[in-house]
Amino acid sequence: MEQGDAIPAVTVTTPEGGALALGELKGPLVVYFYPKDDTSGCTREAQDFTALAADFRAAGVRVIGISKDSPAKHQKFAAKYDLTVELASDEDGTACEAFGVWSEKKLYGKTYMGIERATFLFDGEGRLATSWRKVKVPGHAQAVLEAARAL
Repeated sequence: MEQGDAIPAVTVTTPEGGALALGELKGPLVVYFYPKDDTSGCTREAQDFTALAADFRAAGVRVIGISKDSPAKHQKFAAKYDLTVELASDEDGTACEAFGVWSEKKLYGKTYMGIERATFLFDGEGRLATSWRKVKVPGHAQAVLEAARAL
């Protein structure tokens, strides 16, 4: 994804099992990808976006967090941590591929394929305004909010 690119025309699944066509959404929009529900970094990121949900709404910005976890797992994750951030499932990896976040990762000397933690901010025209790759969680949601307010 490069600055100015349109929101990819891919469909993800809501926790209730509905289809969400990302390419049909109007901005401003934040789409963030994270590796896995109920892990420390991913939980913290979802909690941070939840804590700022009212600020994003006040700025007119929708926030969607996407992983390859199932809709049922998203429901349990949201309930366990009282998350209000919108979550979506990309079980087949179509969205991960379209956004370029399915990549080779290394952990403890092992190489494997996984989701790169990344965030994409789309403007009111549905064009990529800013992206963050290889995200570090502390302070990230606040930085995204500030960028969204500057649109």
